[in-house]
Amino acid sequence: MEMTLSFTAGQYVGDDLWVSVLDGQPRQYVDLDTAATSSASVVVARAVQEFLPWYASVHRGAGIRSQLTSRRYEEARETVVRFVGGDPATHTALFPRNTTEAINLLAFRLGLTRDDVVVTTAVEHHANLLPWQRHARLRVVDVDESGTFDVAAVEAALDQHPRPRVLAVTGGSNVTGWLPDLRAIAAAARQRGVLVVVDGAQLVPHRPVDITALGIDVIAFSGHKMYAPFGAGALVVPHALLAAGEPFLVGGGAVKAVSFDDVVWADGPDRDDAGSPNVVGVVALTAAADELRSDGWSSVRAHEDHLVRALDSELRSVPGLRRLGPVTGDRLPVAAFNLEGVPHGLLAARLANEWAIGTRSGCFCAHPYMGRLLGLSEAEVAQFHADVRSGARHRLPGAVRVSANRQTYLTDIPLLGQALREIAATPQGAEEYVLDVRGEFVPRRRSLTPAVV
Repeated sequence: MEMTLSFTAGQYVGDDLWVSVLDGQPRQYVDLDTAATSSASVVVARAVQEFLPWYASVHRGAGIRSQLTSRRYEEARETVVRFVGGDPATHTALFPRNTTEAINLLAFRLGLTRDDVVVTTAVEHHANLLPWQRHARLRVVDVDESGTFDVAAVEAALDQHPRPRVLAVTGGSNVTGWLPDLRAIAAAARQRGVLVVVDGAQLVPHRPVDITALGIDVIAFSGHKMYAPFGAGALVVPHALLAAGEPFLVGGGAVKAVSFDDVVWADGPDRDDAGSPNVVGVVALTAAADELRSDGWSSVRAHEDHLVRALDSELRSVPGLRRLGPVTGDRLPVAAFNLEGVPHGLLAARLANEWAIGTRSGCFCAHPYMGRLLGLSEAEVAQFHADVRSGARHRLPGAVRVSANRQTYLTDIPLLGQALREIAATPQGAEEYVLDVRGEFVPRRRSLTPAVV
């Protein structure tokens, strides 16, 4: 318990929120949706507040505030590159809004064509599928019955012709918490001269990352998943990769000179930094990186390993619960599951409205992976697409996901188990819910409201 409190008590904004649930009683809110967005760290919020009096436009401003802001912004590039084990001499950091924007930027800037192949996997979040699909052809490494793939499957995809230009792989699944063997996967790609791009959105907040040691060329991640929800993410990329070509976004700051007939693009990284950047978000991102690094990864790992074991134990104890994906090996504290006889949306609604436990339900922006985990046939996938087109969202397949991190109390997990067991034992509780116009389950009488305690 002491270890838990050292991570959570008073260190995250919103640690002590109470809400009024269906029975009218106040309950302390339990956030088990951290894989979507983590709470703001108090350290990060303080860093932003201390910076705000000095906030100004970056670059070209002569005033002291602009000079200090510009220096802080450029220093952040080196901080973020070093945070993931890169060398500022060879790599730089760009600051898009999030991982999705980062991968869109990269996919555009690589100048891919429909003749090019990008190897990716069935485990990926849509952020690491759709940008590549827009610009090139996908070659997908499929998963086995456990929802995982091995290095040999990646090697087989890399060896098919035509040879791929890019390998785009997740660092950790946002659905199951499974962690691919990045070192071996990256080695296989680099041996074949294939660029290695990692979606680090789920990995970076939980584990130390060294892109140099792992052999990763490019990594993208999001501040809002690492205790800095102020709208900035990062794309750490080799200088040489973006040295030429037209930027993804064009406008002020991305140029050296402009006329009606000509443009001279700026050198990197300014070329890929059009418009006024989110300096406040970058300050938050670097504060989060510094805090993660200074807290000591061994303690974070010990805490999260405890959470994984607790989740495994509690979920095994729930009658009728079906877990999706691997339940052994090295994983993040993330779990997706269904409860027999209870629609996933209803289960999430009951956890929220009766127990004040925040989870997420649906397909988690990973529809192909969820289709594999749920064992959907091609006909069932086609039907769920037809349902979407007709507006019947309540028919969509899916699951409930719980996710935890260093802000999670160890006592939150037994509470989840207690709630799931009680819901399993009281199917009549479904009578308290109806479908709203968006196809979501909501209480007949009232919804969650803040509570004063």
